[in-house]
Amino acid sequence: MKFVILDTETTGTKNEDRILQLSFLVSDENNEIEEIHDTLCMPPVPISYEAMAVHHITPEKLVGCELLQTTKEYKRLNELNTKDNVLVIHNAKFDLEMLFRDDFENNMQVLDTFRVLKHLFPDGKHSLQVNRYSLGLYKKEKELALKHNIEINAHDALGDVIVLKLLLDYLLQDYSINRLIELTNSPILYDKFYQGKYKREKIIDVIEKDPAYIDYLLTQTEYELDFDLRYSLNYYLQDKELEFRFKVGKYKGLSAKEVADNGDFDYLRWAYHNMRMDKGLRQQIGDIIGL
Repeated sequence: MKFVILDTETTGTKNEDRILQLSFLVSDENNEIEEIHDTLCMPPVPISYEAMAVHHITPEKLVGCELLQTTKEYKRLNELNTKDNVLVIHNAKFDLEMLFRDDFENNMQVLDTFRVLKHLFPDGKHSLQVNRYSLGLYKKEKELALKHNIEINAHDALGDVIVLKLLLDYLLQDYSINRLIELTNSPILYDKFYQGKYKREKIIDVIEKDPAYIDYLLTQTEYELDFDLRYSLNYYLQDKELEFRFKVGKYKGLSAKEVADNGDFDYLRWAYHNMRMDKGLRQQIGDIIGL
């Protein structure tokens, strides 16, 4: 088994963006470095200014560079691409998607340190650079860099790979490789939204106040809705049903069940056929009146 500890820099983060730097270390089962690979490559799309501001790679630095798929680094990565090896990435979803755009389909086991940290430190910060300092990884960088003649810079793929290697060392002190891979593949329970119109609001509160939004999210495909968010929504809905309420009319604020408890089935039939309402409310009314 080999560890392939990898990072990329890209032209941006949009659907059309591509890799312009590929860096990875190959280490043995004790995480001792055996190979170092690092290359700049010519992307088929321009570099965004926002990306340049992060990694400082400009078009001038890429003059004369090969396309990614023709580099010896890309070819070596494909040689290592077997189920016996472990690919270590921080936020693997992003880098694997970028590699896929250059026809790399991963067969290695994946260890995503970003997901592992979210499991181990749910209330902490999970970026690689924050943990570089909070876990004291920076104290070991110089010795490792000197040993392998590597220059470490923040937001440079090779520099980040060195930090990632040290993070893996840190994690392996307390957890087996199998446990770290298990954590990578386990869903993460969110207590709040991290993006969208209810960003930073608690999921349980949004279930109460906007069931239509929750219903909309759950009807999205696996490609549209984050795996962990779907798991979290279903977790909070285990012992609870989405309760849709009338937003207008004489029963504003009441659910279909509450109107039925009042005995006003005529109103429910009228509302079903004539009133604009959330799909979930209409379905609940239909269940009550037998439609």
